Amino acid sequence: MTITLERPVSTTDPLTLIDPAVTDRLTRRITTDHPEIGTATARRIVGQAAAFIAASGQQPGQSLAPSELVDYGWHAFILHTADYAQFCERVAGTFVHHVPTDEDETMPGGAQATRTRTLATITAAGYTIDEELWPDVAKCTQCHAGCTDSPKNS
Repeated sequence: MTITLERPVSTTDPLTLIDPAVTDRLTRRITTDHPEIGTATARRIVGQAAAFIAASGQQPGQSLAPSELVDYGWHAFILHTADYAQFCERVAGTFVHHVPTDEDETMPGGAQATRTRTLATITAAGYTIDEELWPDVAKCTQCHAGCTDSPKNS
């Protein structure tokens, strides 16, 4: 008999995936770019960005998207290209590309379905979800209409 679990037995704090010095750099970048965000919240954002990136790399082609706050962490990480590339290779096994959606493009099932799919994928990958940081899916105005994970079916 085979038993399949929908969720892992335990979850991992995604901050443990990132070198503490990198976490500190990303936290500073977030608080510099978004002064309304305090240091403690910025650290939580970094952790959730790590979980999002790791889960995205493990499940490519799922059309996952970060929340607006988590997207701040993803953008900060991408700016540190060497750290980001190394993290992706180590944790996801591949580079996780940042793919802005076109202005007229919608995510499969809409924003709520994308949020649900993203959180389910992160949870299935074994990472803890910080619910307060996931009230929505990013509109990602700096990326036109939205941000998604690795390349679409190419």
